[in-house]
Amino acid sequence: MNTSNSSPDTPEAEILFQTEGAIQLVSLNRPRAYNAMNYAMRERLSEILPKLVRDPEIYALVIQSKSEKAFCAGADVREIVTRAKKDQATARAAFKAEYTLNWQLECLTKPTVSLINGMVIGSGVGITIYGTHRVAGEKYWFSMPETAIGLFPDVGVASVLAKMPDQIGFYLGLTGARVTREDAYALGLVTHCISSQHFEAIKKELADAQPVDPVLDDRHEDPGPGELEELRETIALCFSKPTMEEILESLKSIKGSHAQWAHDVATNLQKRSPLSLKVTLQHLQNAKSMSLRQLLQMDYRLACRFLEGHDFYEGVRSALIDKDDNPKWQPATLEQVTNSQVEGYFKPLDDNEMVLPNREDAQNLSL
Repeated sequence: MNTSNSSPDTPEAEILFQTEGAIQLVSLNRPRAYNAMNYAMRERLSEILPKLVRDPEIYALVIQSKSEKAFCAGADVREIVTRAKKDQATARAAFKAEYTLNWQLECLTKPTVSLINGMVIGSGVGITIYGTHRVAGEKYWFSMPETAIGLFPDVGVASVLAKMPDQIGFYLGLTGARVTREDAYALGLVTHCISSQHFEAIKKELADAQPVDPVLDDRHEDPGPGELEELRETIALCFSKPTMEEILESLKSIKGSHAQWAHDVATNLQKRSPLSLKVTLQHLQNAKSMSLRQLLQMDYRLACRFLEGHDFYEGVRSALIDKDDNPKWQPATLEQVTNSQVEGYFKPLDDNEMVLPNREDAQNLSL
């Protein structure tokens, strides 16, 4: 077994790689930051994937967290903001590296099993959602909360959200609502629900090169219905509207047993970046007709635009640095966000567009 000998305090130890029998085990090991993915962690994971594909001794990739508190709290956005304030090119490089890694994982030709217990947010979604098997432990919960920090749901996840039934993906992408494992299973965000007490046994059996499906299927327990099931009709009614203004108006008009829920959702939306909301809505609408490769390339374009603007820096300041929960968005209201502003975010960059290889070429690059 090959293990990292790095000190826990070094950057190299924030993500660990071990070969255990027939599996390549990747462990997120940044507990103080809830395993938030930084540039160094993404770079090391990206580097190991071609080696994994070429190694005939390795049957599967297994991704886990060394922390009991979280799987992954998303990207280290403070690192990105710090980079951007010094040199936007390095911040753009961080986004490009992330979306390239997402595409690498999508094109990986070996089984990928993610053992997820606790929060999985943003970048954590990006390193798991394209795997063949996603296992939810009892503490699992999912969220894409980017509109609260003046960004948008990236890592290609719009391709997943846009295809969810009853506009649920639009609801999740705009509001950042948390999804429990019951709803995650129903929506296909996870493939299995298995208590974390079985994770060690799963790794041991996969290390012995036992087929993934029986190993997981035999331990899966149906989690039952989730909280979103009874809200589907209301979500579909409100989030099928073509504009953010109409979505809010629809939420505010809901009566009866779902009135309080709708009021709370409307209140939540009104706290988020108006520009982020409108860009996100347009992105989700566009995603229905885009391939994942096209979408990740568009994610990069949008990320670069947000780096050039105001709200991403203000959102990170308010939520993660000063923690005053009082962001000053520009523009301040939905009505002040013009169609031309939104359209500008989707226009081609003057230079340095990100171009990902097609699937076949991406797979050949690993050989």
